[in-house]
Amino acid sequence: MDEVRVRFAPSPTGYLHIGGARTALFNWLYAKKNGGKLVLRIEDTDTERLKEDSVSQILTSLKWLGLNWDEGPEVGGSVGPYYQSERKEIYSKMCQQLLDEGKAYYCFCTSEDLDIAREKQRAAKKPFRYERTCRDISVEVAKERIAAGEKASVRLKIPKDGDIVVHDLIHGDVTFDMGQFDDFVIMKSNGMPTYNFAVVVDDYMMRISHVLRAEEHLSNTPKQILVYNAFGFQVPKFGHMPMILAPDRSKLSKRHGATSVEEFRDQGYLHQAIVNYLTLLGWGPGNEEEIFTLEETVKQFDFSKMSKKAAIYDTKKLTWMNGQYLSSLPLGEILPEVSTFFIKAGLVDQAWLDANKDYFAKLVDTVRVRVKTLQEIVDASEYFFKDVTEYDEKGVAKHFTPVAIELLENCIAHLKILTDFNLETTEAIYNNIAEESGLSLGKVIHPTRLALTGRTVSPGLFDVMVLLGKDKTISRMERAISFIKSH
Repeated sequence: MDEVRVRFAPSPTGYLHIGGARTALFNWLYAKKNGGKLVLRIEDTDTERLKEDSVSQILTSLKWLGLNWDEGPEVGGSVGPYYQSERKEIYSKMCQQLLDEGKAYYCFCTSEDLDIAREKQRAAKKPFRYERTCRDISVEVAKERIAAGEKASVRLKIPKDGDIVVHDLIHGDVTFDMGQFDDFVIMKSNGMPTYNFAVVVDDYMMRISHVLRAEEHLSNTPKQILVYNAFGFQVPKFGHMPMILAPDRSKLSKRHGATSVEEFRDQGYLHQAIVNYLTLLGWGPGNEEEIFTLEETVKQFDFSKMSKKAAIYDTKKLTWMNGQYLSSLPLGEILPEVSTFFIKAGLVDQAWLDANKDYFAKLVDTVRVRVKTLQEIVDASEYFFKDVTEYDEKGVAKHFTPVAIELLENCIAHLKILTDFNLETTEAIYNNIAEESGLSLGKVIHPTRLALTGRTVSPGLFDVMVLLGKDKTISRMERAISFIKSH
């Protein structure tokens, strides 16, 4: 295999998990770095766990992340079908080949038979191993029993002793004792292939050169190598990436926060930040650099720098990183993403956005530098679209004092006579009032900020004033004076 061909093969049992997204990312990076191809294959043979629309959600998430594939669903290719459910005839034919060559056999043991054997071995304090009960049944007898209506699975004949070595690109050589395996099932009695059989057939027929996947699959690899050996296929190179663990080093789960790409997108994270963060889960460029684009990562990417240690999932780090991208990306890349959040919140509709493009751009540009997510931009902008009816309690106690009445009235008087209501003129007024009053600029600004936003923290006050406009600014300040007098 001269050409580098890698694959991402998700099961459509739900949203694209953050771990699956990382697997897709590193396969994509490896393909790009080595001038290879990324194949997307949907492993949908586990009908009991399939969820409707999962495939479309996975494809949408991958495209949103910028991880496009070279072959697979929606793209096509010469080695399809790319859905396992459409490859049943292929698996059946390949299974029959092993049966004909005496490398596999029919097994008539029922689930009840296996349960009895399992209990006996448990009582003897032994790990369960299939006792190869049907291994020596002749093909002729097996076919007669099947013709008579008996159900049969198909098991692979494997050596009873010895070692099998996985040559791993990350972990080095990992040796497994054959004694821990039995003649495992490759085709279920319902005619569906097992994972370890189907994946080998697919990877071989799709000419996969490198299988790069999560460490949890390392235990499957010896069985897959046994299937490769039974067919006489060349074994691809394997690389098992470190586990992603929660901050407490437990298995990652919903209780640790969002775990799917869709959840992060819905919460207002940018795809650039997610990809950047995933890149650092188990890999690093070897320096202190933390913020880099996908294109920059491709240039630096070296799979040999993958860590053997588990990666710790830290949403605080991701949120910080998202804030960095939110404030530094070109505004044009932020606006389409954030507009949907404003519409969803009911603050605007598409017609308003179309009619107020410049204003909306200025608003987002003003607010984005102080927040970490797209949703926070909306939350921090609400007072631009709705009248302030409540004030922060601590802010009221601190800034809405009797002295504030005089300050606000003085500011209003000066603002009313302004002909040009802009950043420079409003700031000049407040500087003059502070100087004349012998107060710090902050002492003058804080009551106005609370009056205009209802909050003690906001973007720059003069940006807020200009975005609200002269009339709304003065109106809210007058309302605040009335509030102070009534309390």
